[in-house]
Amino acid sequence: MSELSIRDLRVSIDGKEILKGVNLDVHQGEVHALMGPNGTGKSTLAYTLMGHPNYVVTSGEVWFKGQNILELEADGRSHLGLFLAFQYPTAIPGVSVANFLRSAINAKRRAANPEDKGISIPEFRKQLKDKMDLLQMDHDFAGRYLNEGFSGGEKKRAEVLQMAVLKPEIAIMDETDSGLDIDALRIVSEGVNALRGPDLGVLVITHYQRILNYIKPDFVHIMLDGRIVESGGPELALHLEEAGYDWLRDRTETITA
Repeated sequence: MSELSIRDLRVSIDGKEILKGVNLDVHQGEVHALMGPNGTGKSTLAYTLMGHPNYVVTSGEVWFKGQNILELEADGRSHLGLFLAFQYPTAIPGVSVANFLRSAINAKRRAANPEDKGISIPEFRKQLKDKMDLLQMDHDFAGRYLNEGFSGGEKKRAEVLQMAVLKPEIAIMDETDSGLDIDALRIVSEGVNALRGPDLGVLVITHYQRILNYIKPDFVHIMLDGRIVESGGPELALHLEEAGYDWLRDRTETITA
């Protein structure tokens, strides 16, 4: 089973340290939730893991499938089996969802084997149809330009469809619940649950308990001031919903004083 292993990760943006020694392990087949208030470094962790150039790693390592992925470009990390579902997916006018996904599949296949001729159109259409049926998506969705004119829920469903087609081993979902109403949240969560299984590890980054009512985590981690300060099971998220973050802030300040 593949494992994403983060060790003492420290990251700065514009000279300011945001992540201050993050340690975390995510295995295939597990669902982890990373929670914390705004500005604690959750999205910084997501973008750093996928190689965003604005985030400068000052120390630490991130191991996946025998490689320190900090030495790889973003596409290399993707080809290795990592995936990031964005909080704010970008619209790409003129590029249909289907064409985007077929190009992504072919890029991944050719990274593994430069002689690969790419997926045939009939094979791709069958694959895409099967995944859209699994996610209960209208087939017309594939012909629309990627994220152009999409609602918040449609953008997030397009991200889940990418997960389904690209079959990553570890998926990072950066505040997937952001901007979604209850119905859209339920639909997106049902899509994630349909993909859940022994071949997929998921790190769900969120502020709130509500998405965890639909996507049940195996483990919950709390981040404050650039560090993971508490880890536990699903009950930790419920306690956080009732008690807020103050009890953790007080305890953390006592320990660091």
